[in-house]
Amino acid sequence: MSNSRTKPFYRSRVLIVDDHPIVRQGYAFIIGTEDDLQVCGSASCEAEAIEQVRSTSPDLVIVDIMLENGSGIELVKRLARDYTEARTLVISAHDELIYAERALDAGASGYLNKNEATDCLIDAMRQVLRDEVYLSDRMTKRILHQKMRGNHHVQQSPLAVLSDRELHVFRLIGQGMATRHIAQELSLSPRTIERYRENIKQKLNLRSATQLVQTATKWVLDEGR
Repeated sequence: MSNSRTKPFYRSRVLIVDDHPIVRQGYAFIIGTEDDLQVCGSASCEAEAIEQVRSTSPDLVIVDIMLENGSGIELVKRLARDYTEARTLVISAHDELIYAERALDAGASGYLNKNEATDCLIDAMRQVLRDEVYLSDRMTKRILHQKMRGNHHVQQSPLAVLSDRELHVFRLIGQGMATRHIAQELSLSPRTIERYRENIKQKLNLRSATQLVQTATKWVLDEGR
């Protein structure tokens, strides 16, 4: 009779970062049905996420674009820089034509739209855990087409000219937040936010603060549809 012992089955550790408790619970329920995956923690903001990464050493971090008091893109950048063992998968309801390439450029290994998350979440996670990149078929074809033409940037949306931070500020403006509230949200000075507002106006050829607010509000509403 053999005395060899069966090697323990490894379950990949997943950290969920999303500012909505119901969403975190939903992901945890889906992940909990899989034998090869386990939730090791959850967080609603960048600071909590970093604390959880340090204490739980996840194999994969699921990150939403918009977080409590911060940006998912900035969190991805920080993880890619300081915690290279943790792969990241960005899951967001926001337009992948604007955010998918930004997420990859920040260091994420994939981007999944929340509308597809229920059906594709587990496959996307396993693909990223295999050190592969996960994108929708539409986004994959689009990026390949761009590279074949020597074009590495999103051109269809005028918002492509904005930096990640400027795009975040633009979204918060569209959500009705005043300069001082945006400053508090991002832990920046009001003067810095005013500088971002001016940069956005120049890049989008907007003539006034009123036009900036109108344009940002319309974009947020259109995205919500």
